[in-house]
Amino acid sequence: MRIEILKSKIHRVTVTEANLDYIGSITLDEDLMNAANIIANEKVHVLNIANGERIETYVITGERGSGIVCLNGPAAHKFEPGDIVIVVSYASMDFEAAKTFVPRIIFPDTESNKLI
Repeated sequence: MRIEILKSKIHRVTVTEANLDYIGSITLDEDLMNAANIIANEKVHVLNIANGERIETYVITGERGSGIVCLNGPAAHKFEPGDIVIVVSYASMDFEAAKTFVPRIIFPDTESNKLI
């Protein structure tokens, strides 16, 4: 049996941009992606602490060290600069392997989106 479990989590970063005129996705600082073990085009859920919205999208690599967290396309209607969000990804794995898997969870500085 295979189950889905938490693979990666970026806990509480601040949205820096919301770009309605883009085809979709979330752009993340490459430093955040690397620290959380998230890759370009990976499916993620983005949870908005400010208003309870939860979307599913994919990741685009942003400039390393920029602190960028930009919601693109239709998601720009549900997320505004200054909103605090959580970004999570999941993995499908064998039930027994999942029992010992340890997800990568990071806690960046919420004001700068930089790693602490």
